[in-house]
Amino acid sequence: MTGAEVKHRHNLRGRLTVLAVILLASWLTPQMATACAVCYGDVDSPMTAGMNNGILVLLAVIAAVQVGFVALFVSIRQRTRREQRRKSRFHLIQRGAA
Repeated sequence: MTGAEVKHRHNLRGRLTVLAVILLASWLTPQMATACAVCYGDVDSPMTAGMNNGILVLLAVIAAVQVGFVALFVSIRQRTRREQRRKSRFHLIQRGAA
């Protein structure tokens, strides 16, 4: 075996050992893996209030982007109508009179 293969195998063993320790610790201490206050239904907890505020902020951002798109299309529509009115005022002058 070359030195690179030994190093790779040693690195893989170290990663597997760390993963096994983490899994064993989470299995032996289930209180660390319990659900948050929202899942348990504690409406008055600060975590629930923070999550609700976060949801409202994200909804506000989405609404602002959608309003921006609507404003863009309304603006394009108004400009198009204004250009059509401006173009309709011009008449082609025919060459010479009969």
